[in-house]
Amino acid sequence: MRRSIATVSMSGTLRQKLEAIAAARFDAIELFENDFINFNGSATELRAMAADLGLGIDLYQPLRDFEGMPDELFRRNLERAERKFDVMQALGAPLMLVCSNTSPQSQGDAERSAAQLHELAERAARRNLRIGFEALAWGRWVKLYAQAWRLVERANHPHLGLILDSFHTLSLGDDPAGIKDIPGERIFFVQMADAPLLAMDVLQWARHHRNFPGQGQFDLENFFEKTLLSGYDGNLSLEIFNDVFRETPNRRTAVDAMRSLLYLESQVRRRLERLRDGTDQDAPSDALREMADSTLRRIELFDPPDALPLGGIAFLEFGVDDEAAVALGALFEQLGFARAGRHRSKAVTLYRQGGIKLIVNAQPGSDARARFDQQGPSVCALGLVTSDPARAANRASALLSARYDSPRGPNELRLPAIVAPGGTVVHFVPGAAGDVGGLAADFVPEASEASRTDAPAACGLQAIDHIAMGLANDQFDTWMLFCRAVLGLQPGESLELADPFGLIRSCGLANAGRSVRMVLNVSLSQRTRTARQVSATGRSGASVHHIALRCDDIFAAMTRLRANDVRFVPISGNYYDDLLARLDLDEPLVRRMQALDILYDRSTTGEYFHAYTEAFADRFFFEIVQRNDYDGYGAVNAPARMASQEQGGQR
Repeated sequence: MRRSIATVSMSGTLRQKLEAIAAARFDAIELFENDFINFNGSATELRAMAADLGLGIDLYQPLRDFEGMPDELFRRNLERAERKFDVMQALGAPLMLVCSNTSPQSQGDAERSAAQLHELAERAARRNLRIGFEALAWGRWVKLYAQAWRLVERANHPHLGLILDSFHTLSLGDDPAGIKDIPGERIFFVQMADAPLLAMDVLQWARHHRNFPGQGQFDLENFFEKTLLSGYDGNLSLEIFNDVFRETPNRRTAVDAMRSLLYLESQVRRRLERLRDGTDQDAPSDALREMADSTLRRIELFDPPDALPLGGIAFLEFGVDDEAAVALGALFEQLGFARAGRHRSKAVTLYRQGGIKLIVNAQPGSDARARFDQQGPSVCALGLVTSDPARAANRASALLSARYDSPRGPNELRLPAIVAPGGTVVHFVPGAAGDVGGLAADFVPEASEASRTDAPAACGLQAIDHIAMGLANDQFDTWMLFCRAVLGLQPGESLELADPFGLIRSCGLANAGRSVRMVLNVSLSQRTRTARQVSATGRSGASVHHIALRCDDIFAAMTRLRANDVRFVPISGNYYDDLLARLDLDEPLVRRMQALDILYDRSTTGEYFHAYTEAFADRFFFEIVQRNDYDGYGAVNAPARMASQEQGGQR
C-alpha cells in the first residue's frame, strides 16, 4: 500500500520533517496546513522539495467548520476553499480533508450539509481535485463514520468521499464492523492512530495522547481489517498528535512510524489469511472468506518472517572496565554465581548459576567498553533463546532494526544480533523453549578456577525472571513498539507507581509462555531514582536498571545470600504491620519475611515473594523472586522499595 504520514506527527522544521520521512522510506505526506503557513517558501518550492526527496503530497488538511452553515457563512467558506484549492494545485496535492463541523453556528440539517458538501465537491472537480469528509469525534452534528458516510451518500458527487480515522472511531467506542459494507472506492483516505485508554475529554485525548499503531491499546487490527474488506486500496497513513513526539528527534520518530505501519500490515495480513482459510476462532461465512481472499489477492501487505516463540533470556552481558569487572565479579560470587570460564579471545568472563548466565565484558576497544565509558557499568547486551536465530534476526531487520556484527575469532560462536532502541544489543541464541542457550563453545574454564577452595556455593537462583528498563520519556513508546513488533511480546496493565520524588509509569510485557518478561519504566519527574539512572545513560536514554532472579525457595535463598554478605534494601517494620492488617496471613510467616526484608503480594491465583539488593554503582540492582502461580511484578510493593532505597541504611 501507499504509506504516508502527516507532517504534524513530527518535530522540526518542515524541511527537517520531510527529510526524516523520506529517510524512513515513506511514499507521501499529509501536509498539515500550519506547517505550510509557517514554511519559508512557496507551494511550488515545497512541491519540488518533496519531489526531490521522493515524496508525494497526497493530502492537504484540514478545512474546518464547512458544512451545515448559514448561507452567508457558506459563501465565505466557498471563498476560503477556493484559496485552498489554489494552494493545492501548486502543491500537486489531489485531496483535501474536510472535518465535520464543530462551530456553534452550524445547523444540524442533513439536507443543507449534503448540499453544501456537493457544491464544494463540484468546485473541486473543476480543478480535478477531490474532497474527503471526516467525522471528528467531537463534531457538533457528525461524530461517527456512519453519520459522515450518510452525508457523503446524500451529497452524491464522485469527487466527494469518506476519510476514516481510527482514533475518531475507536475513542468513542464505535464499532468499525460496518466499514466493510461501505464501497471501498468511496473511501478516499485512511488515517491510523493508536492511543492509551484514558478517561478524559476526547478533544484533549486527541490533541495530546495519540501514538503509533502498536504503542497504545486500541484494536487497530480489527479497524484496518474491516477497511480492507470494503475494497479500499488507497493510502495507509498516520496522523499523530502527541506532545512527546513533538520534541523527540524526528529520525527516530519516522522509523517508529514506518515500523508501526509495517507491523500493522503484517498483523492484518495474518488475520485475513486465517479468515480466508477458515481458521479463525469464529467460523467465517463463505462471503467473508471470499472477501478476505479477494483482499489478499488485490493488496500486497507487508509479509515479514513470522515472530518465533522465545524460549527465555539466555544471558545478560555487562559492559565494564577492569576495576568494575573485579567489583561486579565479586558481587556475582556473593550472589552464588560460579566463574564458569574465560572467553577464548577477549577479556570477557562468564558467571553461571542454575540456568542463569551473566557475562562481564571488559574488552578494551569493544562496544561494551565504549558503553561503560559513556554511562558506567551497565547491561550492554542480552541473549534471547529461539529455535531459529537467523529467522528471528531477519524479522527484526525487516521491521527496521539494525543488524549487529561483533568481532569473532576462529571457531567462535556466531549469534545473529540486532540493535535495540538506545543501543542495547539483542542476540538470538539457538535453543528450544525452556533452554537458556549454549555459550560453552566460546568460553574455556580457567585453570585456577578448578583448584579454588573458596569457590562460591550456589544460592538456589534458577532463572532470569524479568528485566526492567529505565527509559527517558521519549523512549517509552519506542520501546513498547519494539517489544511488540520485533520481539513479539504483549503488554499487560500500565500502572503509575509512587516514588518519594514523583510518579513512575510502568508497563510489563511478556511472551505467551512467560519465559521472557520485560518491564518498561519511565519517570514523570526528574528527581526520582529512575530518572537519575536514566540521565546517567547519556544520549541512549535507556538502560536495564533492575534484574529479577527467580528461585524456588526464597527463604532458603535469602538466608544463604545474607550469609554471603549480600546487602539488601531494608524494609520498614511498618510495612509488615500493615501487611498483617491488610491480608489474612500468619504472623510467624510475616515476621519471618520481615527478618529477611522479603516483600509479599498475592493475586486471585497465587503469591509473589521478593526482595531487593542495594544498587551496584548506583546503576542497577537485583531482585530475588519466588512466583507461586502469580503473573504480576509485585507493583503494590514498589513504593515501599523506592522509599527504602531513598532512605538507605542497612538494618
